[in-house]
Amino acid sequence: MTSTTPITISLFDMFRIGPGPSSSHTVGPMRAAGRFRRGCIGAGLVPDRLQVVLRGSLSATGVGHGTDRAVLAGLRGDEPETCDTDGLRQLLVTLSTDPEIDWDGARVRLHPGDVEFERPATVVGLPHPNTVTFRAFDNDGVLLREESYCSVGGGFVQRSDDVGRGVVRDREPVHPFHNGDSLLAAAERSGLSLGEVVLANERVWSTDVESRLDAIMSEFEACIGRGLLASGELPGGLGVVRRAGTMKQRIDSGDIAPEYAPIALAQAYAYAINEENADGGKVVTAPTNGAAGIFPAVLVEAKQRLQLTRGDVHRAIATGGGIAMVIKTHASLSGAEVGCQGEVGSATAMAAAALCELMGGSPSQVENAAEIGLEHNLGLTCDPIKGLVQAPCIERNAMGVAKAWSAAHLAYSAPGRGVVSLDKVIRVMRRTGLDMRSEYKETSAGGLAVASPEC
Repeated sequence: MTSTTPITISLFDMFRIGPGPSSSHTVGPMRAAGRFRRGCIGAGLVPDRLQVVLRGSLSATGVGHGTDRAVLAGLRGDEPETCDTDGLRQLLVTLSTDPEIDWDGARVRLHPGDVEFERPATVVGLPHPNTVTFRAFDNDGVLLREESYCSVGGGFVQRSDDVGRGVVRDREPVHPFHNGDSLLAAAERSGLSLGEVVLANERVWSTDVESRLDAIMSEFEACIGRGLLASGELPGGLGVVRRAGTMKQRIDSGDIAPEYAPIALAQAYAYAINEENADGGKVVTAPTNGAAGIFPAVLVEAKQRLQLTRGDVHRAIATGGGIAMVIKTHASLSGAEVGCQGEVGSATAMAAAALCELMGGSPSQVENAAEIGLEHNLGLTCDPIKGLVQAPCIERNAMGVAKAWSAAHLAYSAPGRGVVSLDKVIRVMRRTGLDMRSEYKETSAGGLAVASPEC
């Protein structure tokens, strides 16, 4: 993609519903496995045996992220949006007991032992740190089909030889933009907000934009509701206890200073979402599962406090989505590629921009809010303890809420754009990610993941 090619990513590519705990390690691999399955069935292949090789970061942290379950589910025909999360949690046991799946009317062997974690888990020579290879064999062991896919962040999946290619559409956007500067220019030229620019483009490609945005917002709220009601210890052995419900109770009882209550409530919502994610429940990538709490928490709290209309909510989702589109195009949303600056940093920028626009900020102030949100997450590492999306991930989302609030208010009180543009900080984020050692990019081989012997 050249630097001036219009961005044609859809909002509904940015915001995907799927199971936790990771968009790149769970949702993406499940989608890749489904594509391999459909390709085989479409070619009339009925294999005797299937094999999956998880490589790079998918191998290094795939156990804690449930990547083996995800690829097995995809090969079975499950889809991230509709899969049974309770059944997904038990899938390794299910297939160990009965290692066969339906294959378009036939029966094909599929056992947890057919998933291989490549060792050593190195990213050297891979087209992307998150790479998975699928193979189908006949009953004589002859290879029938082999495909490699890359899970490039946020649930996006590309064939290994397509990594880096943009989305091709048959209709051009009505307000084309290719980066942050041109998105801002499109808004100022048309007299629209940033969110309205993105919405106008989306309506060129889809006739049911509003109903699909309603579904996203409903899932945001439903996930928060589930998380607030749940209690107990999260799986994985870290001993992390769910806190969202208790946090909400303290706010409701008046135990939080009134001036801090809105941020505290949004942080409780972020905890609720990320605790659901860590437990393998369904969340919405915003822009990833690991950073799924920040944007919806800020938006849902704002909706309740400011009594936002349906149109306000749609515009805010589009504003955040537009910022994520620019970041994905010119850097990355993948923790395995650029560290957590690509996940929590991007989510903070999205939430800051949306909140600033809801406050009445001008397009230049909204762009500045996104820049501030991303700038103050530069260099953030991705170092999940035990490969689990729990510590420091859940707390980090709550901190992202506070940073998003600060960024929105700092930008709203400024006359316009700051010294550093969004595009500049995105370029710096990308360079910082490339410079970052692999130990700090979702491998659980550095940072907090190895800070204590008991970890």
